[in-house]
Amino acid sequence: MITKEEIFTTMEKTGIVPVFHHTDLDICKEVVNLSYSAGIRVFEFVIRSSGAEKVFEELALYVSDHCPEMILGVGSVVSGVQAEHLIDKGAMFVVTAALRTDVGEACMDLNTMWIPGCGTLTEIVKAEATGCNLVKLFPASVYGPEFIKAVRGPQPWTNIMPTGGVQPNEQNLSDWFKAGATCVGIGSALFDTELINSGQSERLEYNIAQCIRLINTIRA
Repeated sequence: MITKEEIFTTMEKTGIVPVFHHTDLDICKEVVNLSYSAGIRVFEFVIRSSGAEKVFEELALYVSDHCPEMILGVGSVVSGVQAEHLIDKGAMFVVTAALRTDVGEACMDLNTMWIPGCGTLTEIVKAEATGCNLVKLFPASVYGPEFIKAVRGPQPWTNIMPTGGVQPNEQNLSDWFKAGATCVGIGSALFDTELINSGQSERLEYNIAQCIRLINTIRA
């Protein structure tokens, strides 16, 4: 079983956590597989629609068989009970949009990594007090890179993953990493809907791989 420390290390090393949601299981499998081929090793599936939990259960089984090095987690979890269920079904980490203590307690009981959404230094401190070694800045586009820079001034140990509005281009990624981001969460900007719907798999895989290359270049 992979540890919370190993998951954090992988997120820090790769620098990116793709965020994806779709109601079609086959499309989810294809997107995860393309991401894996492009070099992604951590993937967040968002639970935000009716039937999404069932899609995740099937996706977790697929990942276990076809993408053995992929760390699959779930996002937008809204309760401790839901977190417990999804962890039982294969979630290796849990992400929340806000600082939900019931989810944090459930993850702590099950020794599972929890990444809470935080928007103030007080929330970050509370999250770190529960043992979180990575928090999500959400929505990142509202706060901007300067928020991370300001927080890490007095707290250089704080690890932040901006999510929501991060763009897979050199300028935007450079702004976040230079400000001190540990990794970034990227959703719709990375997974172009038109490319998915039109079946342009090679183009989609290229875009994902290009994003990874940009991050590696920026952090080098």
